[in-house]
Amino acid sequence: MPSSSCFSLVSRCTVFPERKSDIRTLKLSVSDIPMLSCQYIQKGVLLTSPPYPFDELVDSLKQSLSTTLSHFLPLAGRLTTDHDGHLHITCNNAGVDFVVVKSPNLEVRKVLCPGDVPDCVKGFFTFDRTLSYSGHFKPLVAVQVTELVDGVFIGCSVNHAVTDGTSLWHFINTFAEITKGALKISRTPDFCRETVFNSQAVLKFPPGGPTVTFAADEPLRERILHFSREAILKLKYRANYGCLLTKQTNSELVGKICNDSWKSVNNEINGKVKNRTDEISSFQSLCAHLWRSVTRARKLEPTKTTTFRMAVNCRHRLDPKLKPYYFGNAIQSIPTYAQAGELLAKDLSWAADLLHKNVVAHDDDTVRRGVADWEMQPRLFPLGNADGASITMGSSPRFPMYDNDFGWGRPLAVRSGRANKFDGKISAFPGREGDGSVDLEVVLAPDTMSAVEIDPEFMQYVSEMV
Repeated sequence: MPSSSCFSLVSRCTVFPERKSDIRTLKLSVSDIPMLSCQYIQKGVLLTSPPYPFDELVDSLKQSLSTTLSHFLPLAGRLTTDHDGHLHITCNNAGVDFVVVKSPNLEVRKVLCPGDVPDCVKGFFTFDRTLSYSGHFKPLVAVQVTELVDGVFIGCSVNHAVTDGTSLWHFINTFAEITKGALKISRTPDFCRETVFNSQAVLKFPPGGPTVTFAADEPLRERILHFSREAILKLKYRANYGCLLTKQTNSELVGKICNDSWKSVNNEINGKVKNRTDEISSFQSLCAHLWRSVTRARKLEPTKTTTFRMAVNCRHRLDPKLKPYYFGNAIQSIPTYAQAGELLAKDLSWAADLLHKNVVAHDDDTVRRGVADWEMQPRLFPLGNADGASITMGSSPRFPMYDNDFGWGRPLAVRSGRANKFDGKISAFPGREGDGSVDLEVVLAPDTMSAVEIDPEFMQYVSEMV
């Protein structure tokens, strides 16, 4: 937790699992190890105040966290490196940090105020700027509960070499489910390590471990941009059919677009029929829209290569598939390249098609080639924007972030901490409405953000700037 007059530390303790671990170790995979130079993931939910005293909430959360850890026993362990250089999670029941903080003058409306994300949000998380390699001597998880004037924020900091976004939200969902009173969890994590990601390759580290791969102190601005379902479907239409929805477009057709009735729409647009594999998705359309705007705002030379990097879940891409709740990292990064001049000269559909083809092509063979390539040259994941022309899209609007009802209602908002943020880092969250809307957490250099904010082509689709 950053030191600030807005926050006062109430207590800090270690929470242990209810039961001892029946797992001795879990080996880190070729998808886990590159994340050791990444900072702990920091994600959390803003809630209204519970209908009972805050102290009772703290006691309830401690107990439910202990029960949750009994289902996620590796999270209560520590990282170890054996004499051959292989990395493991030692499931030694060492426990996780539990921190209670009060912010007696901070109101929910301040957290959700329009404009840049307020700096106070960074105070909702502990393990600030902590590298995942530190899991050798620090807990793999820290939960911070912050009492506001009229609300509560529950923030989780989790070692990125231990979980990806899928596993992180599975853990938080289970934590909420148990706090609400569930006697049996609805989704059990799978700790299997007999997968394509298991490897004998060794990554050598310098004495003291790795360092962060991006400039952690560069000036940045951060905003949450909200895109309604209707706005996203209009982008999808434009990406798939290369034209705008206009006032002259048949009103019945517009209704079908906004209802996502793509089968009937396909048969009515100039005879152009797209099957499911050919169709550019809503999210790919939104990503292409952002890519073009940020590239325009950066005023890059036309011949400069710009990169849009997307993290993809490989669980369902493998043959045979991994179980949906495989615990750990099961992600790979897909880079898509284009010259800045061509990206801006072509229309949205051209950029969206580039992203779409790359995602569709990332199948079982591609995943396995990525694993083999890493084994030939083990390396850390290079987070950052070294060339000033890159965008990195993380998280997913498919993650069940608003399914975290701790017993008195769905979250008001989802927020993240300072971790792993640099110019061009974007995170996608589902909109609170749950209807296909999307919130983009956009982190950019100040001048770039200012230019995006006045880009009419981009802003016409932004429903709200939170």
